[in-house]
Amino acid sequence: MAGTARKRLGNSCILLIMISGMERFAYKGVASNLITYLTDVVKMSNSSAAKTVNSWCGFTSMVPLLIAPFADSYWDRYYTIVASSLVYVAGLVALTSTAIMSRASTDQANKTSSSSFLFWSLYLISLGQGGYNPSLQAFGADQLDSEEEELPTSEDDKKPNKKSLFFQWWYFGVCSGTVLGISVMSYIQDNFGWILGFAIPMISMVTSVVVFSCGSRIYTYKQRNDDYKPVVSILQVIKAAAWKLLNCKVKLPNENKVTELELQGKPLCLRNFGSNEGLNNEHPKSSVYKFENAKVILRLLPIWLMLLMFAVIFQQPSTFFTKQGMTMKRNIGSNFLIPPATLQSAIALSIVLLMPLYDKVLIPITKVLTCNEKGITVMQRMGIGIFTSVIALIIAAIVETRRLHISRKMEMLGSQSETVPLSIFWLLPQYILLGISDIFTVVGMQEFFYSEFPIKMRTMAFALYTSVFGVGSYLSAFLISTVETITSSNGNKSWFCDDMSEARLDKYYWFLAASSALSFLFFVIISSCYTSKRDLDLDSNESCK
Repeated sequence: MAGTARKRLGNSCILLIMISGMERFAYKGVASNLITYLTDVVKMSNSSAAKTVNSWCGFTSMVPLLIAPFADSYWDRYYTIVASSLVYVAGLVALTSTAIMSRASTDQANKTSSSSFLFWSLYLISLGQGGYNPSLQAFGADQLDSEEEELPTSEDDKKPNKKSLFFQWWYFGVCSGTVLGISVMSYIQDNFGWILGFAIPMISMVTSVVVFSCGSRIYTYKQRNDDYKPVVSILQVIKAAAWKLLNCKVKLPNENKVTELELQGKPLCLRNFGSNEGLNNEHPKSSVYKFENAKVILRLLPIWLMLLMFAVIFQQPSTFFTKQGMTMKRNIGSNFLIPPATLQSAIALSIVLLMPLYDKVLIPITKVLTCNEKGITVMQRMGIGIFTSVIALIIAAIVETRRLHISRKMEMLGSQSETVPLSIFWLLPQYILLGISDIFTVVGMQEFFYSEFPIKMRTMAFALYTSVFGVGSYLSAFLISTVETITSSNGNKSWFCDDMSEARLDKYYWFLAASSALSFLFFVIISSCYTSKRDLDLDSNESCK
């Protein structure tokens, strides 16, 4: 299967997929176990640490949305990747330095200074990743044949399969790096310390920069259009629209003009309001072109909003799922303890193992059942993933209820142990289901945003995709703060109490499951009314014949 992918995608694509896996190893090696570092080393409370991780992940995912328009308009993708990777490496070097300072320092003032430096280094990583990830993925998509500038608008065209193959293998590479980053680094951090635990991701990122530079000769470079400025264009459209609304005057046509239109032998070919047809052929400075660019983003906003709760669910493994695991039976044999963060690798591992089955088993079956060339539509793919994530949250709530029941039983028997005699492997089903939902939703999101944007805004497309997780992270932090404020009022203990035997994460999981189910229903309604760019272009072409 790997040989087939190499033949269809080319060496440059495969190299960039490997580089993306190395970057994910570095990032997940830091992010997956960060809550443990904040609670055990920095001494933050559970809720504060969870909000810090969510806010940082949110900022990390939102930065691409700010940088991508400039990468598309003013910067070359190759040099954006190089510059961003250097900032990324600088952040990892600074993070490793904070671990060294924290270990060497005994004075409280120095520890406070070290904590402040920690947050600066984390946000430096965010800035580097903000330019690196969307540019690298867009640069990877650029490596496909030049004639595949646009996704096809012909039903007989088979090229979408090649785009889908690229995104699936890209995600396969990302997940492979994630599995290694989470499983290897969480074990090293828990057993050998945080200095080595942060130094290895730094070395991995440095290596990826070197490998990327070595591949410069085999890359395909696409020329940037200097006349195209999406940021300026969209702002000008908004300004013009606001001006027209404030100064609009309605003029009725006279009877002669109406009669003249009615007597036309050939029907007028009007531009479909939702279509982007001709967008890539319009002059970048034309008002039509600017209007179409703004319209592309507005059409996607309802779908984007319905994906936010899916992103909230995906903040749980690196925060509360990990804290859950810390209180459960983790030993294998008499000496080996499973680091709680390691179970996050089950998400990526299930993707790595099940992704080939998706291609080889599920798609051929669905092709027969649906008579669709791709098996299932992108919308159906995302919807299945969202539904699966709701099931994962329901299972998480049931397991947490069981954990609390055993914990309270132990307290009644006078036990002082914080470890509940319930195997950590009871958490595996929720992790695996989230991995399955990832195969459907995340890969579907990448393909959806990429295919709905015009060529010259492809970096922006990936940035909009990552912004789902950015805003979802902030939404998760907001929900934690709101729930904590409400549940801790009148002297009651918060659902996120530091004492895990008193916390009510089960109720929080039920709340998230109900909210996600409601979001899923709205997604189904909106997606049933949504018309893809490809279909709009086909309708537009047929109406003009």
